[in-house]
Amino acid sequence: MSTLSVEMLAAGPAGPITSAGHAQLGIAVLAGIAVIVLLITRFRLHAFLALTVGSLVLGAAAGAPLDKAIASFTTGLGSTVAGVGVLIALGAILGKLLADSGGADQIVDTILAKAGGRAMPWAMVLIAGVIGLPLFFEVGIVLLIPVVLLVAKRGGHSLMRIGIPALAGLSVMHGLVPPHPGPLAAIDAIGANLGVTLALGVLIAVPTAVIAGPLFARVAARWVDITPPEKLVPQRPSAELERRPGFGVTVATVLLPVVLMLVKALVDVVVDDPAQHVQRVADVIGSPLIALLAAVLVGMFTLGRAAGFGRDRLASTVEKSLVPIAGILLIVGAGGGFKQTLIDVGVGQMILDFSKSWSVSALLLAWLIAVGIRLATGSATVATISAAGLVAPLAADMSTTHAALLVLSVGAGSLFFSHVNDAGFWMVKEYFGMDVGQTLKSWSVMETIISVVGLGFVMLLSLVV
Repeated sequence: MSTLSVEMLAAGPAGPITSAGHAQLGIAVLAGIAVIVLLITRFRLHAFLALTVGSLVLGAAAGAPLDKAIASFTTGLGSTVAGVGVLIALGAILGKLLADSGGADQIVDTILAKAGGRAMPWAMVLIAGVIGLPLFFEVGIVLLIPVVLLVAKRGGHSLMRIGIPALAGLSVMHGLVPPHPGPLAAIDAIGANLGVTLALGVLIAVPTAVIAGPLFARVAARWVDITPPEKLVPQRPSAELERRPGFGVTVATVLLPVVLMLVKALVDVVVDDPAQHVQRVADVIGSPLIALLAAVLVGMFTLGRAAGFGRDRLASTVEKSLVPIAGILLIVGAGGGFKQTLIDVGVGQMILDFSKSWSVSALLLAWLIAVGIRLATGSATVATISAAGLVAPLAADMSTTHAALLVLSVGAGSLFFSHVNDAGFWMVKEYFGMDVGQTLKSWSVMETIISVVGLGFVMLLSLVV
């Protein structure tokens, strides 16, 4: 297992933009993060603006010339948006097609029709996992909560037994599995292999979702006994949609980018020869851009056309899917700018210098940093991109698999104990009709279980891969 005592590169090729000592750099990092946290939590400033201001404060406190600090931030922002922005946009389009075409309803109805009684919590975590692959967490909640409330009401199930598995499936996908923005940004910052990260992320996500979902739901149902709020239970129309895509083709479309990226990872391991035609083809079709683009183009026919969408409706769906992600793109980009500023002022080298006598795992450190930022800001995305920037230099001499595990450590830490400064906390509270205490005992504990169990599986995998 790689540890912090390993010598690694810590700054860009041009070297740090300041000659500040370790004490000054440490104070600069604390000042930059403190400004970000304060602006987000106290003044309710948008995370994009908070990260921008925090990056400039970091550079100024580290003694870097203002023009170079600005250049570092804009360089990091541009490279991050260029590397991740298109993927986020394609994922948003695919998710919108899935929701508007009725494909998501088809998945839900088919699985629920085959699940009964004790199998229902397992069906819910499966539904959330499949639907959550291309959807942002907030979109997934809005899409699944009506289903959760309806199933709990009509089936006479405990809301916790049905709701916790669904939330766990969504949250695990959000933190550990690309193409979600957080994992994508961490992969880009750390320089990890996307296919390997995806494969290991799915391997960790499945048992983590089981433990934090159906298994913890039994405990949560004893802690929190609530019924679905009547005013929020949807009244489904008696007639189904006249046309909507079939179950098999919908699932195949959703999983297409995942399959293509996993094929690339498998070919990379088996062939491992860039000169081979097979590997060159796999590298192209398995690149995240091509994989997601292929899924979107296929989805226009298998989802959109199957639902009777004409050209105008398809164009409208694509246009509407891109509007909500503007804020996410800006946050991710600003996080990349903050990361680049950290690197350019020499923070990576400072961490390495202090850690030469430590025997703490780099994976554990990455998790702890992400946990701290998550608790302070309430944003999993901000925690992921900020922590990834801090620990990115540690991946320089890591193997491909350990770099992927570093990404997953950050992702797991970013989910730790959601509380009152997290928008997701309030969404769950209101949709489930709970008070703050009940939300802490159910949703917040579930998030903590995902974080800790996810780290545990990361550490176990690091011993064998």
